[in-house]
Amino acid sequence: MTSQIKTAFLLALLTGLMLFLGLAAGGKIGLIIALVLALVMNFVSYWYSDKIVLSMYHAQEVTPTDAPWLNATVAELAANAGIPMPRICVIPQDSPNAFATGRDPQNAVVAVTQGIMHALSPEELRGVLAHEIGHIANRDILIQSVAAVLGAAIMSIAHMLQWGAIFGMGRRDEEEGGGGVLGALALAIIAPLAATLIQMAISRSREFLADESGARISGRPLDLANALGRLDVVSRQIPLEGNPVAENLFIVNPFSGSSMANLFSTHPPISERIARLRELARQRG
Repeated sequence: MTSQIKTAFLLALLTGLMLFLGLAAGGKIGLIIALVLALVMNFVSYWYSDKIVLSMYHAQEVTPTDAPWLNATVAELAANAGIPMPRICVIPQDSPNAFATGRDPQNAVVAVTQGIMHALSPEELRGVLAHEIGHIANRDILIQSVAAVLGAAIMSIAHMLQWGAIFGMGRRDEEEGGGGVLGALALAIIAPLAATLIQMAISRSREFLADESGARISGRPLDLANALGRLDVVSRQIPLEGNPVAENLFIVNPFSGSSMANLFSTHPPISERIARLRELARQRG
């Protein structure tokens, strides 16, 4: 399935979830509100998801003068992958992590935290950057960014509809098909779980592919394997501050210190990713 088809499927699935939430909380009125919001969010998430995600974490673009090694390394890896040079942003957080976002390779951004530049060796950080370039080359970045933005939207809409149902909208529309207060209570469980399950289905296989692509682009699979092991340990000690609905974007789960995050993680197990990379290095000799 191509990235474009998967993106369209994701938009349709999450739109349906929004409509269900509106109907459950507010009947016809809630359904109409949810429909309008879904149409707006579909447009916004497609064209502006990268800007929204970057603003969530206060990412700031850096120039070659600001970060010469970082820019030179990303330029080298992008050339290896045959894609345009992406913009580079730095997130002012100590938690070590990174992600890529954007609509396509021509409008891509690689974002790294300040913490990752201190936690990893240059060789390990190069492996991480190659992984993110792999996401861009594989055209994962649009669907991952859309999933993050729509996940955040679903959370916000669910909260609004809950309060609307509790303070009267749901009770007025129970006879019209709304679930009233009971529907509002169900939203607290259904909305986060459904959005996370959708992200899990999309994200896990793409992480394996980006690991393989990053190893090929960098030519050094073990550098990325070592980086993943180190990031898994340090990110648990220093969790990221921010909205957990965007966790699918990052190279390792930035909220892995939470037991609930482990249960519904959008990332495959680090141990399995490392084992695959080591096997790839063995095959390459």
